Amino acid sequence: MVLRSNYWLLVIGCLLVISCTSEETKKRDLKVFRYNEHANITTLDPAFAKDLRTVWVTNQLFNGLVQLDDKLEVQPDIAKSWEITNEGKTYEFYLKKGIYFHKHSLFGKDSTRIVTAKDFEYSFNRLIDPKVTSPGKWVLEFVDDFKAKNDSTFVINLKQSFPPFLSLMSMKYCSVVPKEAVDFFGNNFRANPIGTGPFKFKLWVENTKLVFRKNELYYEKDEKGNSLPYLEAVAITFLPDKQSEFLQFIQGNLDFMSSIDASYKDDLLTTEGELKEHHRDKINMISSPYLNTEYLGVYLDAEEKEVSSIKIRKAINYGFDRVKMLKFLRNGIGTPAVNGFIPKGLPSFNEMKGYTYQPEKAKKLVQEYIKETGNENPSITISTNSQYLDLCEYIQREVGKTGLHVNVDVMPPSTLRQTKVNGKLSIFRGSWVADYPDAENYLFIFHSKNFSPNGPNYVHYSSKEFDDLYEASIKINDNLKRRKLYQKMDSLVMSSGAIIPLYYDEVVRFTQKNIIGLGINPVNMLSLKSVKKK
Repeated sequence: MVLRSNYWLLVIGCLLVISCTSEETKKRDLKVFRYNEHANITTLDPAFAKDLRTVWVTNQLFNGLVQLDDKLEVQPDIAKSWEITNEGKTYEFYLKKGIYFHKHSLFGKDSTRIVTAKDFEYSFNRLIDPKVTSPGKWVLEFVDDFKAKNDSTFVINLKQSFPPFLSLMSMKYCSVVPKEAVDFFGNNFRANPIGTGPFKFKLWVENTKLVFRKNELYYEKDEKGNSLPYLEAVAITFLPDKQSEFLQFIQGNLDFMSSIDASYKDDLLTTEGELKEHHRDKINMISSPYLNTEYLGVYLDAEEKEVSSIKIRKAINYGFDRVKMLKFLRNGIGTPAVNGFIPKGLPSFNEMKGYTYQPEKAKKLVQEYIKETGNENPSITISTNSQYLDLCEYIQREVGKTGLHVNVDVMPPSTLRQTKVNGKLSIFRGSWVADYPDAENYLFIFHSKNFSPNGPNYVHYSSKEFDDLYEASIKINDNLKRRKLYQKMDSLVMSSGAIIPLYYDEVVRFTQKNIIGLGINPVNMLSLKSVKKK
C-alpha cells in the first residue's frame, strides 16, 4: 500500500511539474514576437541597411534624429524638436535628455552612456567615410557640413534647400552609433550592434536564428505613460522556402507574415483580395498602399526601331487590361497603374487620365506604325525574372492581339539588373520602391544627368522641360506648389511612353488573432515597440 501511494504521489507530482512548465512556457511565449525572413541578414549595422530585411531589424535596435509615423509624417525621435532657417538650408536639432545606449561593459562602471550631439557627428562622419563604404552615404548628398554645437544641439547645413530632407533623416542609415563600440568591434560591429532602440541584441546564429531582448532603458512611453516596448523579445527564423513559412504561420508557430507568395495566394485570398472564409476566425489581414510602382521600362536609346516609335510604346500601354491582370494574377492585391509613375499613397499621386485599356486604339497605333515603316511584322522583347513571368506572359498574350509580336526573355535577377544598367535591354520589367516618402524620389531618376550606368535613369529619358521643372521643384518649400510641379513632371514622362506602369503595390500583413498594435504604413516599415500579445 505504501509503495502504491508513493507511486501515485510521484505521478501527480510529475503532472503538476509538467502543467506548471507548460503554463510557464505559454506565459513566456506571450512575450516573444516571432517572424521569418526568407534570406539571410548579412549585417546589423545601420550604415549598411540597404534592403528591407536589414531595415526591419535595425529599426528595432537603433534610433535617429527623427522618425516617420504610419501616416508618413515626420515625428521627433532622439531630437525633441528642430528649427529650419537660412531659407531652408540650416537644420538645428535639439536632442532629448537622458537617452542611453544599450547597456554594455564598454561603457565602464555603470555599463551605460548618454547619447550626445557628438555621437551624431561621429555617426554622420562614419556614413560618408570612404573607408566604411556605406551604401547610404548618398543620403547626405545635399549636406554641406554638420557639427555638434554642444551636447544637446546638432546642426546640419545644406548646399541648397531640399524640402524632403527631414524624410531622408528618418532612414536607418542616419541612426546614431557609439564610437566606443565601433572602435572595439571594428568590422565585427555588424554582429555586435549597440544602439538606443526598443530592443537590444542577444543572439545571432547566421542563417538560423536572430534574437533581440527588451531594452529596459528605452525612453519612449505610450499615451498612458507606460514604458515601451511591451514585448520581452523578438525571435527571427530564416526559412528560405515560402511554403514552409506559410505552414509555420498557419500552425501558429509564427506571429506575423508579410506579403503573399504565388504558392499559397489562392488558399489565402479570394480574387477580390479578401481573406477566404476558413481563415477569417484564425488570422487577421491588414493592407495599405505601398510606395512601390511595378512597371516596364523602355530603353529609348535601344537599337530596335520598334521601341523608338512612340506609337508602339503607347500601343503597349493601351493594349492590356491592368484591372483583369491584378484580379486573376495577384488576387486583387495592388491598384491598376492607369495614372502616372508616382504611386498611390503619396500626396503627389497624379489623378490624370492615363493609359486605360483601349484595345482598338492600340491596334490602330500598331497599324499606323506598320503603314509608316513598311515593317509588317513588328516585334518587341520584354526581359524579366521568373517571379514576374506570369505578368509578362499575360501582357504578351494581350498585346499580341494588336498585331505586335511580343517575346518574353527570362533571366536571373542579377543578370536582369546588370544588363538593364548597361543599356542592353530594350524593354525590362522593373520596380521602384521609395527610400523616403516624397515624390521627388520617383522623379529624380528621369533627370537627364542621371543616365545609367552612372545613375538610375535606365530608360534614358531626356527632356529640358522636365529638367527645368525638377530643378525648380527641389528649391520650393511650399508643399502644394511643389506637388503641382511633381504632377506636371509625371505627366511629361507618361506622355513619352518610356514607362509602362503595371500596378501600384500594396503592403499586406497577416497576424495571429492575439497580436495587437502592429501598424502598417506605405514604406512597409516594421515597428514592434508598441506590439502586444494577448
